Amino acid sequence: MEKKDISFGKLHMWPNSSSNSFLLTGFPGLEASHHWISIPFFFVYISVIFGNGTLLLLIKEDRILHEPMYYFLAMLAATDLAVTLTTMTTVLGVLWLDHREVGYVACFSQAYFIHSLSFVESGILLAMAYDRFIAIRNPLRYTSILTNTRVVKIGLGVLMRGFVSVVPPILPLYFFAYCHSHVLSHAFCLHQDVIKLACADITFNRLYPVVLVVLILVLDSLIILISYVLILKSVLRIASREERAKTLNTCVSHICCVLVFYVTVTGLSLIHRFGKQVPHIVHLIMSYVYFLFPPLMNPIIYSVKTKQIQSGILHLFATHRIGA
Repeated sequence: MEKKDISFGKLHMWPNSSSNSFLLTGFPGLEASHHWISIPFFFVYISVIFGNGTLLLLIKEDRILHEPMYYFLAMLAATDLAVTLTTMTTVLGVLWLDHREVGYVACFSQAYFIHSLSFVESGILLAMAYDRFIAIRNPLRYTSILTNTRVVKIGLGVLMRGFVSVVPPILPLYFFAYCHSHVLSHAFCLHQDVIKLACADITFNRLYPVVLVVLILVLDSLIILISYVLILKSVLRIASREERAKTLNTCVSHICCVLVFYVTVTGLSLIHRFGKQVPHIVHLIMSYVYFLFPPLMNPIIYSVKTKQIQSGILHLFATHRIGA
């Protein structure tokens, strides 16, 4: 049966057809070992779901944790869960079942959520820095500044910024013609992967993401850095050495999460930008590290470094054990 395309210049409207799909890629050359490779991936995914799910349940159940700092932590855990669930189905599908085909709509939707949630995570880390800034610089007005209403507004603003800003580069993907190879280089869909296969003018799709990264990720990281410089100035004014250490300790968990996120982002960006001679497997590993390492580490960091979380987890499991 002959497939007909309705073309408009360099854009085209593709008809509903099973041929409108891309092929995902696992680990090239290691296809025979995909079942073995899937084992650590499976355990990481389960750990991410369990760790972030436990944090969300704990913050919901424990009234002591009904504070702005923990509300932002709940947003971070929910975002990490969403990122994990977004990539998990296609990654495990490729590794377990060799199910490589993904339809255009499913692929573009996955790319949309992956990129949106990355910007949302950056925004939440920025909001958490603002929370620590107010708590240390203006402790007496902390509760009056960060009211529940304001926390909700900040959360909605972060969500809107992440999900709206990614629409312009993702929307054209639905209308581009794809006449190159339909093989993607990962087991999930990324905007930068898809546009390489498009037979259209992709100038906007190349430039807009760069501007977006500068305006969101770079700007967020700079504001977080400035906020901690100001926090440090405030802490150094505290006379008691013990109090200084105690105050700084409230920021350690957040600083660790910021480093985990931005170091992996920077590493991935450098590999893509300057690693033309680096083996493809390194690119793949860095991509998986970026998407899986922060969601895995964030609940661990807060569980280890935050006493309220530690005692809350013990109380939560003790309560459930008694109930059972």
